[in-house]
Amino acid sequence: MIHSCFDTNQLKFKRNNMFPMRVVNLSFFILALSTWLIAQSNAADLTPSPHPSNMPPHKPGQSLSRWSHETPPTQPPQPAPSCECEPSPEDFTNMKQYEAYKVIKRFKGIITSDPLNITGTWVGTKICDNDEINTYRGFYCDTPPGTTDLTIAAIDFNGFHLGAPTLDGFINGFPDLALFHANSNNFSGTVPDLSGLPYFYELDLSNNNFSGPFPTNVVPLTNLAFLDLRFNHFEGPVPSQIFYIGYEALFLNNNIFDSSIPASLGSSPVEYLTFANNRFTGPIPASICNTSRTLLEVLFLNNQFSGCLPYEIGYLRDLTVFDVGMNQLTGYIPLSFGCLSNIEQLNLAQNTLYGMVPDVVCQLAKTGNLVNLSLSDNYFTSLGPNCWDLLHTNVLDVRNNCIVGLPNQKSPIECHFFFSLPRHCPYIAHMPCEVNPRRNATCYDRTHWPWHFDHSPPLPH
Repeated sequence: MIHSCFDTNQLKFKRNNMFPMRVVNLSFFILALSTWLIAQSNAADLTPSPHPSNMPPHKPGQSLSRWSHETPPTQPPQPAPSCECEPSPEDFTNMKQYEAYKVIKRFKGIITSDPLNITGTWVGTKICDNDEINTYRGFYCDTPPGTTDLTIAAIDFNGFHLGAPTLDGFINGFPDLALFHANSNNFSGTVPDLSGLPYFYELDLSNNNFSGPFPTNVVPLTNLAFLDLRFNHFEGPVPSQIFYIGYEALFLNNNIFDSSIPASLGSSPVEYLTFANNRFTGPIPASICNTSRTLLEVLFLNNQFSGCLPYEIGYLRDLTVFDVGMNQLTGYIPLSFGCLSNIEQLNLAQNTLYGMVPDVVCQLAKTGNLVNLSLSDNYFTSLGPNCWDLLHTNVLDVRNNCIVGLPNQKSPIECHFFFSLPRHCPYIAHMPCEVNPRRNATCYDRTHWPWHFDHSPPLPH
């Protein structure tokens, strides 16, 4: 804006000025006022010049005056949105990794919970570089036999707390997968058909939300060495076919299985057998002795097993743990238990066993590896000489029995009532390791022991 250099004070003339001077000053004032009015009019017609930052780059020889009447943009230009393009097979190391990427992407789309943001690492094309740049957590690669292609061979989701309504289309989407571990997640649905995975040998679905009958899709997996279904909601019977699979470890504990254990148990080469905290019923199959070459640990506690303790358990020479506490087993402790030279933990507590605690069993604490013999809450009436020594070393627990002279026993009335009831378990007066001391003696040799498959074998003549 142009301002006049005159103000009203300057326009006040003294009365004693000469006339000719007044005329000159008045003429000059009129000229200045006219000049100011013209400038104001021109200023109203002109558009302000754009800010230099909005002006296009100046070219040599081009007058800047031509930009003085252009309207500047109201907003700076926005960059074009970036495009997250789907990777192509050429972006991956090999086609197997590209196919694995597609399977992972589909599974990622059905994840319902991911508190640890595990799926946030399932990005990019470096499927098998998780050890270096922390991507694709839970996936591990190897080279299948007869190939040179590095691909996903193992999945370990233990402790990830992922949730998904199904694993179908995921586990069986990796043709070279050897093992799948998913302990402590929130997976449910049915167990996929894994029969098309030639290298698969370990399946751990423990501590999830699976339910329904025993997953029969695992039955055809003859190469499966490790099956862990603990802490789910499976129920009903256990198919006899599962004992024809070459398991090293079979963990079914903490479900709702409610059948008896089939005699095919003796066909299993299993080392670790865990059926605890279910509703299994019936007797422990005498055929369990056929697992003597492999069986190391048996956990049958907290079920509804009944009947007599099988004499044939004495053939399990390599057994280190045998736990059948909290069941409905009855009868004597067979003398054959004195042949369990490697036993460390022997728990028979909270059953209805009775009679004398065999001295040959207590001797295992001195001659073998026994460190815990739990016989509490039964109806034992006496102890062998070596057993009394174990009371002082806390190896033996016989609280709440019917042993006269010991504290913390059942009342005489309760004991009398129990022994007034009929009892049917026979007493076997010999030990298999004395009759046949061979290390590899097994109960399936019917030449010398044709009755060993009977649940309650008769007394020898």
